[in-house]
Amino acid sequence: MAMLEVNDIHTYYGNIHALKGISITVEEGEIVTLIGANGAGKTTTLRTISGLLTPREGSISYLDKDITGTPAHELVYQRMAMVPEGRGVFAKLTVQENFEMGSYSRTDKAGIARDLERVYTLFPRMKERRKQVAGTLSGGEQQMLATGRAMMSAPRLLMLDEPSMGLAPVLVDAVFDAIVDINKEGTTILLVEQNALMALSIANRGYVLQTGQIVLHDDAEKLKSNEMVQKAYLGVD
Repeated sequence: MAMLEVNDIHTYYGNIHALKGISITVEEGEIVTLIGANGAGKTTTLRTISGLLTPREGSISYLDKDITGTPAHELVYQRMAMVPEGRGVFAKLTVQENFEMGSYSRTDKAGIARDLERVYTLFPRMKERRKQVAGTLSGGEQQMLATGRAMMSAPRLLMLDEPSMGLAPVLVDAVFDAIVDINKEGTTILLVEQNALMALSIANRGYVLQTGQIVLHDDAEKLKSNEMVQKAYLGVD
């Protein structure tokens, strides 16, 4: 049984049919990526899985439990977390306070303290800035903060929406290195990323979305060598 099974979901924004029968699976321990052009439905897929949107048709199963339509805040208690596009940090709180907010669903003080140190090890820059107000951080630092905050809920499944957006190349590398480390430590990853080459370089498998539908699914290495993917998303003529 897969950790996450999305079965033929149809999601709408009003009368706009945004997702037209999306089906994906994520096995425990994997990094799975969704790639596609702007407007393809990648973010809508994550928002539907995470409970921010409710599909009109189809079903979503997580850890062998039907979670279709479950509110987002309840899914945090089921150890699912999402880092949204645009980061969404608490701008007026410090770095440390943001991390503490990330652990609101937990009561295990020893585990929270341990995970805080783990996050500071993953993102040493955050430890240096732990007393700094989040709104004064750079874009890359805010991405690290948002990712670390999500990790403080101790998720089994972490979803990330466009983590490289707007970042300098050196910070993109740092963020993706951290994603790989998070996965190696046992957290399953579902990644939406505009930088398809970067995403496929760290993923096990990938799905290609076009206008709300999956048009291709394969191992990441095979997708990197696929002619259509190369021309459309990897900049290969």
